Amino acid sequence: MKQKSNNFLNKFLLLTSLVAFFATGLFAVNKDDVYFSNEKDKSVLLKPINGLDDESYDKFILGRSFFTIPWVESPSATTARDGLGPLFNANTCISCHPKNSRGTLFNEKGNISRSLVARLSIPSNNSIQHQEMLKKDGFIKEPIYGAQVSINAVHGLKFEAKPKIEFEEKKVIFPDGEVVILLKPNYSLTEKNYGELAKNTAISFRIAPSLNGLGLLEQISNDDILANVDEFDKNGDGISGKANFVYSSLTKKLELGKYTWKASSATIYEQIAAAANNDMGLTTNLFINENCTENQIECNKKASSNKSIDITDERLEAIDFYIKNIKTYKSKETKVFKEGLEIFENISCVKCHKNNFNTKLGIKISPYTDLLLHDMGAGLSDGRSEFKASKNEWRTAPLWGLALHEKITNKKPRLLHDGRARNFEEAILWHGGEALNSRNAYMKLEKKQREKLLKFLGEI
Repeated sequence: MKQKSNNFLNKFLLLTSLVAFFATGLFAVNKDDVYFSNEKDKSVLLKPINGLDDESYDKFILGRSFFTIPWVESPSATTARDGLGPLFNANTCISCHPKNSRGTLFNEKGNISRSLVARLSIPSNNSIQHQEMLKKDGFIKEPIYGAQVSINAVHGLKFEAKPKIEFEEKKVIFPDGEVVILLKPNYSLTEKNYGELAKNTAISFRIAPSLNGLGLLEQISNDDILANVDEFDKNGDGISGKANFVYSSLTKKLELGKYTWKASSATIYEQIAAAANNDMGLTTNLFINENCTENQIECNKKASSNKSIDITDERLEAIDFYIKNIKTYKSKETKVFKEGLEIFENISCVKCHKNNFNTKLGIKISPYTDLLLHDMGAGLSDGRSEFKASKNEWRTAPLWGLALHEKITNKKPRLLHDGRARNFEEAILWHGGEALNSRNAYMKLEKKQREKLLKFLGEI
């Protein structure tokens, strides 16, 4: 049955990208009108692409319901949405992705938001068990707490721990004398209910990214992504884009990684299943085990009473379809936009934040990412490797859609993987490694030029 299910999923993934193509009659309409919106509306990322037929629209609505309606503990009368936990961070996907936007660092009460999760890993001891983990997961889980810390638990069970942030000020002085104060985060875990972490555990705090344009990103061909690989910087420009190849639970082999902060997931479908398991304790045919570790006895007892699979293939496919078929924000090419883009190009930001891809359906997109790994320097290292991504390496973050964040959340976006940067300038100043030359070029710009670039980043 499992093989049959996987075969079906593989066929689904091959066909799903064509659904919108046939459903919307793209031969007769402007593709931009189908996929994009340039309105800074707080509900843009909740809207479907134009022209879905009735069956496709029903699937979109079904996926949205599983993405937004809370999951509850099993067993429950609400059998379609039970199975939460036993350990979890949030009970809905939308809790971490407000209105499908980027997550926030702090909630309305000033506490750390559920959008920020703590990922755990330990160094390999080169045992057969660890080698298998590296092959399938790309990292070694912490033995007591597992891959990710859960800040909540079902009734009668203790949560794992709570995150804590303390900031240390770091002064940066521009050549023209301007001073900017960066906040260097010191993250830790408190209230560790299952004991201390293993020695040398790496704790990587990560904020939930925006869902803007994910369906279009999946429509970029692997060949187009790999064309930008220059791992050993043969052209001597200082940029060494590297592809991450990761184990796919769908195909049972290595595939090009495109998603997550370190490009450790090959498809949106797999990333949804992984997030459901890590963030909400929900099982699927891709992740059949609850997120309890062997050392969490009471958690395993709770898990044993749950049904075998919490999210069926059909429901997971509906969520996948929903995410791939939401509108994508596209900025208007105003004078402010054009002036800022020219500076963005001149200081070589576009070498990583690429804005010139074409999808398999012939749609021109500007996601401002190459979907490749880059060494960002020791200042942004999280001490964690994932498959081919080293401790200092991160996938280039897509910048499109950042203009919507403040409109949606009434807060300026906290940027970079852990939300340390309070604005675009701070994010730029944290860039090191391969991006150091661009950072330095930014600092040498005249004040007015820097302001134009920052306004541009607020528009895309």
